Amino acid sequence: MDYRVIFHIDFDYFYAQCEEVRSPELKTKPVCVCVFSDRGEDSGAIATANYTARKYGVKSGLPIKFAKRKLEERKDAVFLPTDFDFYSDMSQKAMNVMEEFADIFEYVGRDEAYLDVTKKTDGDYNRAGHLAQQLKNSIRDNVKLTCSVGISPNKLVSKIASDYKKPDGLTIVTPEKVESFLEPLKIRDIPGIGKKTEERFTQMNFKTIGDLRRLDVFTLNKEFGRKTGTYIYNAVRGIDSEPVSEREPSIQYSKISTLKEDSKDFKFLSESLKQICSELHQVILKKNRMFKSVGIQFVNSDLSNKTKSRMLRNPTTSLDELEKTSEQLLKEALEDQVKTIRRLGVKVSELSELKGQRSIDNYF
Repeated sequence: MDYRVIFHIDFDYFYAQCEEVRSPELKTKPVCVCVFSDRGEDSGAIATANYTARKYGVKSGLPIKFAKRKLEERKDAVFLPTDFDFYSDMSQKAMNVMEEFADIFEYVGRDEAYLDVTKKTDGDYNRAGHLAQQLKNSIRDNVKLTCSVGISPNKLVSKIASDYKKPDGLTIVTPEKVESFLEPLKIRDIPGIGKKTEERFTQMNFKTIGDLRRLDVFTLNKEFGRKTGTYIYNAVRGIDSEPVSEREPSIQYSKISTLKEDSKDFKFLSESLKQICSELHQVILKKNRMFKSVGIQFVNSDLSNKTKSRMLRNPTTSLDELEKTSEQLLKEALEDQVKTIRRLGVKVSELSELKGQRSIDNYF
């Protein structure tokens, strides 16, 4: 049987690491990159913390005021606002380095990617290990970032492996070692298994991936539905046939704003939405782009997120189209909205370049 050789590359504490590259004196300090709201210095949540901060229990999603409490004894702790333009620029440089090493390159997000290197390595896992080390060195030399790499016959196991020895890890799982590698790991280590599913398994007295192999596919399907049940049955055995597919970074433009007060009132929210659309539209025109997808985002009062998007029939630059679609999405999203909304955002994606006078809107 011919096995594939797949890399999953995951940058360590990406936003905070980018800040350390920009200001090397931060490396010895606890660094928290924060999504601040406009309601005072402690309002908002942690986006990423470096490993020094994590030792004190600071992690993504934690409210800033709690993070400050955990880091009270560290007078040198640093709390920085996010700078997504800078992170995207750093990511692009790193992705350019990575692409050179791949037969097939799949961009996943700013801080992760899959590479199929089967041809480059002739299916040899020793050669794959050397190639991965060269890739890590090249990223460190060119972009000053560290990353963790997982190598295995498929995307699923490589993703789990890249998280195995963070930070700056390199974990190789050869085809014959897949099951023994997975066996002692926690059920939550399987991508896509969340807290609720894990709790259900704990009630059934299953703690490790190895434990789950005792369940047959019929029991899993009955408990979780056919799609999820089949996925779990295959995942615990390290089975995944999804190919690495060429995917370029999907650029989008977005604007998000903190509301004057938490609300779920349509009239109040749609007024803010109009203003956000207007600001975003200026960016679209300045960047000379048309968009084909419109999305809205809520950050709820408990800092949880909700998104909704829609594909348009044709690419456009129309502010009217942007406002109408956003308002329609807002209406739909509010139908089952229980929590009040703290921040509201609009994004456009599926962008294409505007050449000449493609759209009548350009005349106005």
